[in-house]
Amino acid sequence: MTTDDEPTTARSVGSSHSRGLPLWAETLVLLGSAVVLALVIKTLLLQAFYIPSVSMEPGLQEDDRILVEKWSGWFGGEPERGDVVVFEDPGGWLIAGEVSEPGNPVSSLLGRVGLLPTGGHLVKRVIGVPGDVIECCDSEGRITVNGVAIDEDAYVLEDKAAQCRGPMTGSCDWSAGPVPEGTVFVMGDNRVNSADSTVHMCLEGETECVPGDEFVPTQLITGRLWLRVWPFSAFGGLEGTDAFDDVPDRSDDAPEAS
Repeated sequence: MTTDDEPTTARSVGSSHSRGLPLWAETLVLLGSAVVLALVIKTLLLQAFYIPSVSMEPGLQEDDRILVEKWSGWFGGEPERGDVVVFEDPGGWLIAGEVSEPGNPVSSLLGRVGLLPTGGHLVKRVIGVPGDVIECCDSEGRITVNGVAIDEDAYVLEDKAAQCRGPMTGSCDWSAGPVPEGTVFVMGDNRVNSADSTVHMCLEGETECVPGDEFVPTQLITGRLWLRVWPFSAFGGLEGTDAFDDVPDRSDDAPEAS
């Protein structure tokens, strides 16, 4: 005899087995839920990447694994000077050896849902935002933003052979900007080995270039660097920088991006 007060068994309320769902179907449901959750996280919150080159040394080393956060852009938040950002290739920026896509179908699938790092992106530091004018270089070899020299000792890789902290092109006499609306000007921390905005500028006398290609559309920015997760010995975020604190507000007459 049973009564209404008897405790329920493991097969009563809420049990998938009581509904006739076999184990293999339960497994598929769980896997499907995990994939959907991973896609939601990748789309809205976080995405994994790895560093394919030495362009951001000393802060980020080749083969480091990082997480990029996306929530700072939910409400129209724009990149700020000094931010380290990951962005899609604007077109012709990735050089040979820097594209590192997963090498097999399983890795490719895991990469698409955000469970493995993927290639096809670049990581650089934002130097100029809309309205800014960037110039190279002052008498001490420092770049200037809106006329203010930037002390980058905290994050730029020291190269005693370099005459300035300008571009990979080797020129220490150039200017860029005003940065158009909807774009940013970016540079790698390893200034002599970084295919960044400076490489795509039209220097005086150059004809094999397209004016404006040095600026990265903000719509291509995936997000800001949040954490380095590998190697474990370097786990954590990069320290912020106050190098741009004295730069005056950007100009209100920044041109529209073409």
